[in-house]
Amino acid sequence: MTKPQISSGADYAPTAEATNVVEPGEFVFASAFLDHGHIHGQTNGLKDAGGTLKWVFDPDPARVAAFVEKNPEVQVAESYAQILDDPEIQMVAAAAVPSERAEIGFQALRAGKDYFTDKSPFTTLAQLAAARTLVAETGRRYMVYYSERLHNEAGMKAGELIANGAIGKVLQVINLAPHRLAKSTRPDWFFDKEKYGGILTDIGSHQFEQFLSYTGAKDATINFARVENFNNPDQPGLEDFGEASLTADNGASFYCRVDWFTPDGSASWGDGRTFVVGTEGTLEARKYMDVARAAPASKIFLVTGTQEREIDCLNHTGFPIFGELILDCLNRTENAMTQEHAFKAAELSLEAQRIADQVR
Repeated sequence: MTKPQISSGADYAPTAEATNVVEPGEFVFASAFLDHGHIHGQTNGLKDAGGTLKWVFDPDPARVAAFVEKNPEVQVAESYAQILDDPEIQMVAAAAVPSERAEIGFQALRAGKDYFTDKSPFTTLAQLAAARTLVAETGRRYMVYYSERLHNEAGMKAGELIANGAIGKVLQVINLAPHRLAKSTRPDWFFDKEKYGGILTDIGSHQFEQFLSYTGAKDATINFARVENFNNPDQPGLEDFGEASLTADNGASFYCRVDWFTPDGSASWGDGRTFVVGTEGTLEARKYMDVARAAPASKIFLVTGTQEREIDCLNHTGFPIFGELILDCLNRTENAMTQEHAFKAAELSLEAQRIADQVR
């Protein structure tokens, strides 16, 4: 595995040695709209699992040039339409400005392609409703890069342990998700709430997805939600802090805190952690670093009725979700993630944002 840079979350793009699930040319995809650096993680994941990258498109030549440098085999498309018109393309991966992600995806679905967007997949509930309708009409997939679980080895290992009953029935999940602001490096849309959707819609969508995944819940009720701009009066459109509490339809409890307050002294862009309490044990995932000990790091701390364990996940767990996603697209299965799961995580984040906006 290539060691990823860890100082900037926007540019965090893991890659790993993986077993190819397809032969070259069997699953062909394109990457488009490179506004967020997560596109490199999305592209890496699909390529690592055997996907064939054919096209890249973005209106900004500098972003295209940087992408081509990392992926020299790719062809540069003159327009998004050129990608959509190519019958070889089976999936479009994109990381556009958040408010534009839905329409880009709708064009892909109408063209008979599956769509793999960076989170957050929507900035409004109306976009989500339109996506549900279009997915039903076209039979295509609108998948989401919830990278804080899908592209994190401790995050994936936590799900594996929970599914295997290591801590019994999950009673509560707590997610803490600090991020480095790096204000001077951010594009204008990052500070425009109409474009990024709010902190719970954006970073929060990761957290709600993990909650649903680890608890096995299908839905949840929002108990409270809050957003603030505590420390950036020069950017009134920015929300630098958010928190929410939910109760799942199976009774599990959830709390998350998301913020832009990672200190400059931190080796990583964020000390993301997940705490899970079960009927037969507890689990902590330190997803990106182990403060003052190791960075990058990806660790699980597991306590059960018989033992305490520290599990090193870095370079051990891998990212099987991308191979599963490719096979899902080829076989029309839902092993990587169900469409409803992807949409429900987005729905909860949008609803939490709406409630927080009303309170504020």
